[in-house]
Amino acid sequence: MNLFSGGGVWLVAGKGRAFEARAGWQMQELVLVQPGSTSGGLAAAHDKEGELADEAAQADTRREFEERLAECGPLAYRVARGVLRNTADAEDVAQEALLRAYRQFDRLRDRSRFRAWLVRIAFRLALDRLRSGKRRELRDTLWSQPEQQLPTATAEDLAASNEFQAHLENALAELPEKLRLVLLLAAMEGHTIEEIAGMLGISTGTVKSRIFYARKQLAEKLRCYANTIRKR
Repeated sequence: MNLFSGGGVWLVAGKGRAFEARAGWQMQELVLVQPGSTSGGLAAAHDKEGELADEAAQADTRREFEERLAECGPLAYRVARGVLRNTADAEDVAQEALLRAYRQFDRLRDRSRFRAWLVRIAFRLALDRLRSGKRRELRDTLWSQPEQQLPTATAEDLAASNEFQAHLENALAELPEKLRLVLLLAAMEGHTIEEIAGMLGISTGTVKSRIFYARKQLAEKLRCYANTIRKR
């Protein structure tokens, strides 16, 4: 069954095994860990009836997961691609998001929220990948610049800049996740309202509303920070 289609295709085949097939590549097996199981659970089970019950439960879980994923699995790639703007990185992140979603599927009590749950997983993984990439770029840039070309700054400038950056990151982190997601995609990644609506599967009106409230809450948090600075 086709679980995901981006540059590659992920398939599930028997007993929780997944395969990735790409043009010109050999098929690679990816072992999926059954949600809620321990590494030696089935191997240690000697009771045949218990084994059959476990296998039936696993089959039901896989079947339900595949049904959910067939409907909204490609969204993981679109969200990752929207954040990273790089096809190869987006495919890697989407694959990791699908595997993580499978392993944690039994923790999702309200299965009707699978779509939003998968988006959050893909979004967080994509942000982690983006941040690590930017840290590497900054490090490489600093090391490659001749010393005389490096910008000069006073200790106070650096302290103020670092303090504001930390406050901004904290303010963003305090926003409700659904507001933070659309704000990052719109303001920091440059996506249009229509693109965000398509990625998240929501209406353009909902996107506009979330961006409005996200900016309002963020502005209030930054205003409080500015007032604190003035009082020093």
